[in-house]
Amino acid sequence: MSTSSLFRAPWRKVAAPRPNLHTAVILNRSPILTRTPTSFERAYYAYQARIQRALHNPFPHDFYFKPGSLLESKFNLKERKRDRKAFGPGFGADHPLAPGAGVTAQNLNKFGRDDDETPAPRIHASDVNGDVKSLDRKGQRNLYLLIQQKTDDAAVWKFPETAVVDNELLHESAARDLRAICGEAMDTWIVSHKPVGLYEIHPSTTLTDAAAPPKTCVFFFKAHIMAGQVRPGESVTDFAWLTKREISERVNHQYWDGIKDMLSDF
Repeated sequence: MSTSSLFRAPWRKVAAPRPNLHTAVILNRSPILTRTPTSFERAYYAYQARIQRALHNPFPHDFYFKPGSLLESKFNLKERKRDRKAFGPGFGADHPLAPGAGVTAQNLNKFGRDDDETPAPRIHASDVNGDVKSLDRKGQRNLYLLIQQKTDDAAVWKFPETAVVDNELLHESAARDLRAICGEAMDTWIVSHKPVGLYEIHPSTTLTDAAAPPKTCVFFFKAHIMAGQVRPGESVTDFAWLTKREISERVNHQYWDGIKDMLSDF
């Protein structure tokens, strides 16, 4: 055995540098409209509604409404419309001999204008104009806030993100991040103190020793917007409320692979 092998220094694994910690917020605007049902769903719900209406107990309207009153006339008119829609003309409350059959909408207008029950359009003006900054667009879909910032002289789309300062908890950093980047004009709620996902950014270098730059760990927190609108700071060049598919068209491929499973498909 050689002398050099006896006095060789023990091998020690070089500790990896401590990663940089960042937090990002996935700010979600939940759907504000029910999803448009398919033709099969519409047929199924209509069939179930007809069965329920045919088998339900008669409503004791004479107990709740004074005979001959305006409210009773309004109720009878709406019952006729509901029965006509479910079973066709001349059935149930729409029968010529049913109570209140002679009451018409014109008769009720004499007592005052009825409440407007016309639903709002499902396609908003922002959908037609392509306004991606409006919170009223895509009412049936989940929207997420994406911001654009300058990074190395390039405009990059991503979620609001910031570095964690010393002795700061992750959820505290996420809340500070949201206020600093998006302004104070929003009423938001961060769902949990625990992140919903992790995205790692590895440095583009071949060094493997302690001299190599550390990686960046981005912890994502889910949040909801209740009211208000984004008032971006100076570091933000643009922002948009986008669906999952629209986000995939703006961010780079590596970022998309890291965040796509955190977003809703609807």
